[in-house]
Amino acid sequence: MATTRTAHTEWEGELIKGTGEVTLDSSGVGHFPVTWASRAEEPAGRTSPEELIAAAHSSCFSMALANGLTKAGTPPTTLRTQAEVTFQPGTGITGVHLTTTGRVPGADEAAFQAAAEDAKANCPVSQALTGTSITLTANLSA
Repeated sequence: MATTRTAHTEWEGELIKGTGEVTLDSSGVGHFPVTWASRAEEPAGRTSPEELIAAAHSSCFSMALANGLTKAGTPPTTLRTQAEVTFQPGTGITGVHLTTTGRVPGADEAAFQAAAEDAKANCPVSQALTGTSITLTANLSA
């Protein structure tokens, strides 16, 4: 069964001096201020589209990796994934780098790397970002 999630943004003013607020409608978990400065300069307590993409990508990748490892018979104890989304004003999003560390009893380094590469290529957010360079660093912890 397909699901649809929604969010909306209220924006006031021009791009450079304007301000907005992103609301996560489906979950109702929050409202987040957003500005051009938070996107192109320092966050200063506000979010950006790239930070929201990073949140989506890190969580999607972690779910895909957990699923792949579990299907291989080595479910993870913990996974920590960071997504860094790079934005260049005037160009756009130029890349995503995923860094994941997992505690996975019974998995060897090769199996963990293979599962991480598969998750990078096949998680739905990676699939949605196919026009963007996505790189990966995966570390299996003891």
